[in-house]
Amino acid sequence: MSINAEDIQAPQLKDLSIVRNEQKELNIAPVHHLDRAFKTATFGMGCFWGAESLYGGTRGVLRTTVGYAGGTKDQPTYRNLGDHTEVLEIDYDPTVISYQQLLHIFWNNHEYGLTTVIKRQYMSLILYHDDEQKQIAELSKAKEGKRRTPEVITTEIAPKRNFYPAEDYHQKYRLQGHRDLSETLNLNSKLLRTSYVATKLNGYLVGVGGVEQFKTEVDTMGLTPSQKEYCYHYIEKNEGQGLYC
Repeated sequence: MSINAEDIQAPQLKDLSIVRNEQKELNIAPVHHLDRAFKTATFGMGCFWGAESLYGGTRGVLRTTVGYAGGTKDQPTYRNLGDHTEVLEIDYDPTVISYQQLLHIFWNNHEYGLTTVIKRQYMSLILYHDDEQKQIAELSKAKEGKRRTPEVITTEIAPKRNFYPAEDYHQKYRLQGHRDLSETLNLNSKLLRTSYVATKLNGYLVGVGGVEQFKTEVDTMGLTPSQKEYCYHYIEKNEGQGLYC
């Protein structure tokens, strides 16, 4: 079904039976998992809501999960974080996007904290998963430091030793604001952390990637015509706007 985003007038999904009927009649189901090889990156770059949307709407990113890492406290929570930092774990397809490209996004999209020391919860942090990532991250930081002189980059680089997923209400925060759409995706606690379609829509719905890029990926997500129409409207509406927490 071809949809022209310019013709869409604030679609609604209040009548969820319409989507349910489309899913049944067209044999369409939300795509929560892609059987594709991936690597993982872990970054702290301020509030994790905006970062999750930013990477979710990036081509080659398969899954995102927000959480806490880098500290020593066992089982941290948002209200009892200890010495951990808000971070984002990113599963990505290395044949589509490289670790270096993920770092380019990292350096250029901190909400705060890249060159200013702030509290550990929101600090700039790269947690590497192997020696290759360590080397790439250190070289990338040195290059970025020269580019930003006389500012001094505060980013810490350390091995990834732990990761505690954040509470459900933090996962795919922007997507969860679209309650009716979220309900039609059949999301539960686990899928909020791992779903492919939730990851992508959490970025696209706030304008990351834009309409034209969304068109190239939408058929991988398992969306019905009504769901697509709804998404096109909000992607076009929000395209070009900045991220925020």
